[in-house]
Amino acid sequence: MTAVDIIQSEGATNRLAINVRNLSVALAGSSDVVVDDVSFTLRPGEILGLVGESGSGKTTVGLAMLGYSRRGLDIIAGSVVIGGEDILTLSDEQRRLARRSLISYVPQDPATALNPTLRLRTQLSESFADPAEATEDRLLQMLAEVKLPATSAFLHRFTHQLSGGQQQRIAIAMAFAHRPHVIVMDEPTTGLDVTTQSHILETIRHLCRQHHVAAVYVSHDLAVVGGLADRVAVMYAGRILELGAAERVLRRPDHPYTQALIRAVPDLKGRTTIQGIPGQAPDPHHRPTGCAFAARCNMAADSCRQQAVPSLHTADNHVVQCLFPGEHRDRLAPVSNDWQAVPMASAVTALSVADLTAFHGSRQILQGITLEVPRQTCLALVGESGSGKTTLARSIAGLHHDLTGQLSFNGQDLPIGSRNRSRDLRRRIQYVFQNPYASLNPRRSIGRSLEVALLEFEKLPGVALRERVIAALESVALPARFASLYPHQLSGGQRQRAAIARALVLEPEFLICDEVTSALDVSVQAVVVDLLRRLQHERGLAMLFVTHNLALVRNIAQQVAVLQSGRIVEQGDALDVLERPQAEETLRLLRDAPHFELGETTERDLPVNRGIVAVAKGLQSTALAG
Repeated sequence: MTAVDIIQSEGATNRLAINVRNLSVALAGSSDVVVDDVSFTLRPGEILGLVGESGSGKTTVGLAMLGYSRRGLDIIAGSVVIGGEDILTLSDEQRRLARRSLISYVPQDPATALNPTLRLRTQLSESFADPAEATEDRLLQMLAEVKLPATSAFLHRFTHQLSGGQQQRIAIAMAFAHRPHVIVMDEPTTGLDVTTQSHILETIRHLCRQHHVAAVYVSHDLAVVGGLADRVAVMYAGRILELGAAERVLRRPDHPYTQALIRAVPDLKGRTTIQGIPGQAPDPHHRPTGCAFAARCNMAADSCRQQAVPSLHTADNHVVQCLFPGEHRDRLAPVSNDWQAVPMASAVTALSVADLTAFHGSRQILQGITLEVPRQTCLALVGESGSGKTTLARSIAGLHHDLTGQLSFNGQDLPIGSRNRSRDLRRRIQYVFQNPYASLNPRRSIGRSLEVALLEFEKLPGVALRERVIAALESVALPARFASLYPHQLSGGQRQRAAIARALVLEPEFLICDEVTSALDVSVQAVVVDLLRRLQHERGLAMLFVTHNLALVRNIAQQVAVLQSGRIVEQGDALDVLERPQAEETLRLLRDAPHFELGETTERDLPVNRGIVAVAKGLQSTALAG
């Protein structure tokens, strides 16, 4: 029985919210397939987690479900049936209406999806085809459903007056307005602090169950998916390699690729070392005849490379595309974390901040911040959204000017504001922004963006310039061919790696990373973390690492500072803070953080999101059973 046979048998006995069959998307004007023969079904209220590395086709599938393809792509085959309608056969006008009543979309970045010139009242009202439906009571109900203040004053706000989490809730409210059959969510919690993320995930779960709305949740975060989704589909090179119940896929993964993804997930308890997946996924121009993962799989045989791999299934409707499913699960066994791999802190201070107070107009954001970052050391800056993390990072980088206090770099005064700093200082302190699409010039190729950064500070001949650019791209797991691509041709994770490469190409001494891994899949995250740790050791690189991912902190930082309402409420050695937290804010952040652990959990562990402990215990027992 094939995956399609399973779908047919499900559809015969259960009412389906959506039936996706044999969906294929190709590069425009060519036979190079980006998404190949994807099939799955969802029942009302069911949530499917769509996971995989950047470029695997997750977002392409999500958009194709709405009958949409990005520039340069065409939907060439398949059907997407919702409420008896095949979305792909509708006219443009019919499809536009269907995106209200049948299927809706929640984007990854609500800041770019919401109109900054319109008040919330207007934007929420536009969710309705009939303006008469957008009554005051209905709009307030929409706010209440996503746990926002249900007041007229809140409806009067503009989007820039909201936090990132509030903006995302508005996008979710607009998507649920018409009670569609299906909602596609593309990384809706990326970049949010753990507390806000936890609240939004609970909101999504509640709304899907209450209104019987099926959801496809596109994500690279296996910890989040494990606590939210009923089923999980693992994508690689445009195909679904494993599909089944979330607990089954994450507890007893059959495909080597799924196993490798799980090994790359950071462990909040520090009992495992994150491990990236060597090599690169094949691009659509060079997809192999056999298994696309064979080149990166140390379990692959000649037969894997020479023949098309069929989809196999088990009695529990678990689908896997592998000739040797379930073998070598023992490789999931936990690996002790070697803390000697993390460089010890230097006695020499790279950056010093004393009594820093910052303002946005009349509003005080930071209050008396004092900290030091030694050379060869990473200081992780954590806290909920609005705590002042990015304002502090931008102040150090010279991008925020309304502040008082003292800054010094390598023992010398560091002027406030980048315009007051020398060219050499600007080169030595580099900033990687959270949103790579907004920070990369869409009219320049990736290679040209790196060249412009280099030429600003160094005069290099063409060959040397090219070599530096290629070396920087390869250091963040991007092949040389990406130099000729433009930002819109890259996935979100690939764009973020390009932004990191642009900073590293200048060989800085101090790197400010503002949520730089939030858009990265776990495998590339592991590669980037390994790169940054290596640069700490080899070049003495110091870093300020702004992040919401507390599990990642254990793998990269030697020190942690916890911000709350513009003040540092706890600061110290990373292991001490994470294992013996003192501040209530630190305890709360740890409680809200999604856990994904390969080791056994104990009764004294902090409370975790639904489903994660079961996954952790299952992985451990599976690993021991082999």
